[in-house]
Amino acid sequence: MENEWILIYKTPKPFEAELIKNMLEAEHIRCVLVNKKDSSYLFGYVELYVPVEEGPQAATLIEDF
Repeated sequence: MENEWILIYKTPKPFEAELIKNMLEAEHIRCVLVNKKDSSYLFGYVELYVPVEEGPQAATLIEDF
């Protein structure tokens, strides 16, 4: 179970995803960004994943952000 990651946030704005990622890392929560935006037509999302066990804490921090 330690290697399972969950989608915690997604946005069409890459800068917003980076801000949230930096905030989570400052709180010592591991996270990974996956850019699923199309580079030609600029549609799609940037997704933020965290480990399952850190999901509740990350969700609370994101709500307060």
